[in-house]
Amino acid sequence: MKSLKSVLIVLNLALCLPVFSQKILFEFGERKNFGKLITGDTTREPLRWVDVNTTDTTWYKKGDTLVGKGWPIGVVRSEKMYQNFIMQVEWRHMEKGGNSGIFVWCDARPEDHNRLPSGVEVQMLELDWVNQNKRNGETPPIAYVHGELFGAGKTKTIPDNPRGERSKSIENRCLGVGEWNTYTVVCVDGTIKLSVNGKYVNGIRQSSQRKGYLCLEAEGARIEFRNLQIIELDEGYILPEHVVEKL
Repeated sequence: MKSLKSVLIVLNLALCLPVFSQKILFEFGERKNFGKLITGDTTREPLRWVDVNTTDTTWYKKGDTLVGKGWPIGVVRSEKMYQNFIMQVEWRHMEKGGNSGIFVWCDARPEDHNRLPSGVEVQMLELDWVNQNKRNGETPPIAYVHGELFGAGKTKTIPDNPRGERSKSIENRCLGVGEWNTYTVVCVDGTIKLSVNGKYVNGIRQSSQRKGYLCLEAEGARIEFRNLQIIELDEGYILPEHVVEKL
């Protein structure tokens, strides 16, 4: 009888744990291997995305463009984890002051207070955000919205261009609502460098997470993505504590 009770307790606890769906929500973007590209192999594989805490109506494809409606606030994650890689993506906001971003080296486990996970966020705020979010009557610096990098949640980083614990861009190169921006993000061994529209302007180093998922963020405003490419690089030195738990 005690054995049966123990089994029932274990089953009950298991039912109470959060369930992370493995169902593929959509395919968007592609990944390649750098070594194969060098040898002339142009094989490309589609990136497949799993819902974490949005809905099947939050995202939809419009030709080669992925549209995120922004609600509910949350993320979708890549099927696969990545360590060292180059990511290039084009994005544009369709609402003034829109908020979004892409998480890299992410655990894809939302926190209760904001529905967002831990990882390094590559910020994508529309330029008018600073005008809509004045603080004590003062307008935040435009560098706040333009390609800021920071450790979100439990993730810690050291900023190249400090704004507190965050790293701000040294030059504003972002375009406004309705215009396409290009980000090139190089992620190697805990260091990230960000190029905005053709120039490197920001970076972080010594990230506490160095292998994890990619997450696309819905944060209250419509955003569009296109031409997302991941080029996987060789693995580097990594400790177990740098790797997020596999889902």
